[in-house]
Amino acid sequence: MGQNGRKQMGSTSLKGRVVILDDDREMVSLLEDFLTSEGYLISPFSNALDALTALRPSGALAHDKNEGDIDLIITDLKMAQMDGMQFLQVIKSERPEIPVVLITAFGSIDTAIEAMKKGAYHYLVKPFKLTEMAVIVQRAVERRALTRENFNLKEQLKKERGIEGIVGNSKPMQTVFDLIKRVSNSQANVLITGESGTGKEMVARAIHSLSERREKPFIAINCSAIPENLLESELFGHAKGSFTGATQRKRGLIEEANGGTLFLDEIGDMIPALQAKLLRVLQERKIKPVGDNQFYDIDVRVICATHKDLKAGIREGTFREDLYYRLSVIPIALPALRERTEDIPLLAAHFLKKAVARHFSGPQVRNLSFTKEAVFKLCSMKWAGNVRELENVVERAVVLTRGQEIIAEDIDNHDSSDPQTALSYMVQDSPTIAQLEQRYIQMILEKTAGRKDKAAQILGINRRTLYRKEREYGWVKEGEDSELDATGNQEELS
Repeated sequence: MGQNGRKQMGSTSLKGRVVILDDDREMVSLLEDFLTSEGYLISPFSNALDALTALRPSGALAHDKNEGDIDLIITDLKMAQMDGMQFLQVIKSERPEIPVVLITAFGSIDTAIEAMKKGAYHYLVKPFKLTEMAVIVQRAVERRALTRENFNLKEQLKKERGIEGIVGNSKPMQTVFDLIKRVSNSQANVLITGESGTGKEMVARAIHSLSERREKPFIAINCSAIPENLLESELFGHAKGSFTGATQRKRGLIEEANGGTLFLDEIGDMIPALQAKLLRVLQERKIKPVGDNQFYDIDVRVICATHKDLKAGIREGTFREDLYYRLSVIPIALPALRERTEDIPLLAAHFLKKAVARHFSGPQVRNLSFTKEAVFKLCSMKWAGNVRELENVVERAVVLTRGQEIIAEDIDNHDSSDPQTALSYMVQDSPTIAQLEQRYIQMILEKTAGRKDKAAQILGINRRTLYRKEREYGWVKEGEDSELDATGNQEELS
């Protein structure tokens, strides 16, 4: 019995597709009739090898555009040719996403444990109640649907948000993503430039994760965070007795990264003497620890990053020109956040979920979201600290807000907005004149810290008109600021 024997659902709403595998034809018929009546599309088999053939990519049960993929497999344990435990092992290696329920008349605790260890979703002993089977099937199909939904969501997020956890949908970031993918499997040295907080280390990690070196170490070191007198020992290691306190040989970070990737952050802060030694490593692919007379072969890919202008450093004599050209075989320039404002809503949503997960769990779980006004405020800020600053501001808002929505007032606007950035965001969705007016008034109120007299002066209207506009937009309730006559001056924005 194979796929051709399955019963059609007619007009009944389809809950899922289920494969039934059992060499007992009466059991197959019983389950097929029952589960069909419950709303499932059934594919019955009496032979495990036939079922495996049908479930493979080129088989009869391969993903069908009209009927969808298989949601569950129910298999007997004792069968000729291949028993249920063997079938479970094979199907879990080939189709691990499909839940499998085992049924048998020869139940034991040991068998149940073995089945669960090998990936079975559930285990039923004959005779069982059909209502019990119905509950298990429903739960398994729901779990399969959730797994499929999560997978599709992750794939969608990869397309929308970038790669390896780097979030961005803007044209500048698409250029960066393209470079990351193209250089990841090369052995070329990479120089990542960009302002502080733009995510240079994340790009370095993404290149490593997508490369053939992904199973080997990724070693990161900040050249500006380690004192100059210790940096050489940290990078190259030292021999026993090379200096006071060197009681044993120590492997340096370059050697620790052997076979993998060495990420040197803030390479522009490295002193010239160490620059010369690093250049020698890149040229000869050998290192000599401090106080050692022996050279050691190394196989390491070097990725560097800096927020400084290294060409200016070359002109000033603080950075070696020959090292610069060794490091910048593949240059990747990261845009500042103000150059990719269209990514801010996406980034803010990403950091919101991250912060909620970090600070609220269990009974404290919260569902937070941004109001449109809050998103507008985020998009109109300068972000001198770039993505890192945005993450901090969002996390602060998550911790301090009391409601279920983060409003504009919850966002710490410690810096004034850049007019050009604010205007570009205000008009990017082609708003109506009324919508643009509302956004502009909100921006001026924020810039004046809510001072109505100052805001009205900048807007070229009187305070009564400003109060009336606030009531129209729902920013204040009726009766608030009632000392002003709501029917007073009707002057409009000029």
